[in-house]
Amino acid sequence: MEQALFVSNLVLWAVVIALAVTVIALTRQIGILYERVAPAGALMMGQGPKVGELAPSFELEDLRGKRLRIGGASPVGRSTLVFFLSPTCPVCNTLIPVLRSLRRDEGAWLDIVLASDGDEERQRQFVADKDLGEFAYVLSTQLGMGFQVSKLPYAVLIDEHGVMRARGLTNSREHLESLFEAKERGVASIQEYLSQRNGHQGAA
Repeated sequence: MEQALFVSNLVLWAVVIALAVTVIALTRQIGILYERVAPAGALMMGQGPKVGELAPSFELEDLRGKRLRIGGASPVGRSTLVFFLSPTCPVCNTLIPVLRSLRRDEGAWLDIVLASDGDEERQRQFVADKDLGEFAYVLSTQLGMGFQVSKLPYAVLIDEHGVMRARGLTNSREHLESLFEAKERGVASIQEYLSQRNGHQGAA
């Protein structure tokens, strides 16, 4: 009887040790997989002004009647994020809290301008319904055409010198933040940065 109990305990400990080794191995593999999976950045479209070039410049008036300039060097050294949206775009609506958060967190260096086109009364109602009074909100078909915006939501990041630093479809907070990351790293997109890094690693 005692011998059977000893054997059963021995087998149990062997199973526990085997499970522990398996968990450690799986944890390591998950870490490797996480490193290999590239973070999702904003998807750049092939058309429109190129990153690294001067952005088109527009003199516009927002829905409150305030004149503002999009593009060109900033007299106060601030960058501008132009976020193209529509009242009928569900993804755009989900990103409004993210834009509020970015305005609060990045407000020291960044201005956020919301841009759309279409019926002004409907747009004003959208601004009221979503409480967007804290943002500059412009209606301009020319602005969207200037940046060749074909799908929404779309964002363009212009630096303090009027140079377009990043642009692309932005379906999530990660996509929006990838524009800031691209500007910081001096690349057109996160995908370009990862491609360069992988190329350097391959050469090494």
